[in-house]
Amino acid sequence: MMDNITAASVNAELQDAEIDTVVQGLRHSRDVLHNVRYRGPVRPPPSREEIVATVGEFAQALFPAHYGRPELLDRGELTPSGIDEYVGLVLQRALASLNDQVRRTLPFTSDTVLPDEEIHRQALSIVRDFSARLPAIRGLLVSDLRAAYAGDPAATGYPEILLVYPGMMAVIHYRLAHALHGLGARFLARHISEIAHSLTGIDIHPGAQIGGSFFIDHGTGVVIGETAVIGERVRLYQAVTLGARSFPADEKGSLIKGRLRHPIVEDDVVIYAGATILGRITIGRGSTIGGSVWLTQSVPPNSQISQAHIRSDERYDRQG
Repeated sequence: MMDNITAASVNAELQDAEIDTVVQGLRHSRDVLHNVRYRGPVRPPPSREEIVATVGEFAQALFPAHYGRPELLDRGELTPSGIDEYVGLVLQRALASLNDQVRRTLPFTSDTVLPDEEIHRQALSIVRDFSARLPAIRGLLVSDLRAAYAGDPAATGYPEILLVYPGMMAVIHYRLAHALHGLGARFLARHISEIAHSLTGIDIHPGAQIGGSFFIDHGTGVVIGETAVIGERVRLYQAVTLGARSFPADEKGSLIKGRLRHPIVEDDVVIYAGATILGRITIGRGSTIGGSVWLTQSVPPNSQISQAHIRSDERYDRQG
């Protein structure tokens, strides 16, 4: 019977005055009591669906033979001679869509109300610079792809890694988001990183700095914070956290933004499953951090850190 209740029948049961009272209460909440609104003119918010589609198109442009549209592949149109034309067409759509999403998100990260002309100018500048960086981004992703193949004995080839591995999916999103973050499109970059997080369970803040030949094996539960710095040829396993140890507040009790609070992981480090590394500490080059280790102090290059090693240090400290 409930299925037969329509909006019209419900509205007929309610008095206009009741709805008006709720409307006025919500306005009072927006304008007076709980005002968290953007102060400028109302503009269309970013579209998650469009962002997902745009990231997919950039993936097609970067790796057309793997992410290219199946209908073109089935017809044999994505031949070597036609790849450049295909990539150009994909980029035209992707960059136009990116420009739209940058314009939608810029007002939400500005301290002042920006006029439409300034939003348009900034968006176009960001998209042009981002487009110019795509060849370098692809180069980094190829190094990540090779690291995944070299580091995982179960990998059968590059296509499997590109099309199946959640770690590779997360890193593609990260590389694109990191470039946008550095160019000033931070709200959009966060949106892209959260899309990857929801798809893979891997949470990489776009502000983190990650060198080439980066490999996340399995990946679920990996967290990499905003100010983390990761060197070349680093490998992480599932449930690794590179997080902050503390969150200092100002005199008003508000958390201080922008502090360097996440670890530095130097080149050629391997961090095994479940390890938690907190604070602005340094993991020296060539070190191995064992599974489930909880680490809040720096370690020198070529260290081998395990739970047994940490427990031994704790006993020594207590005896001293």
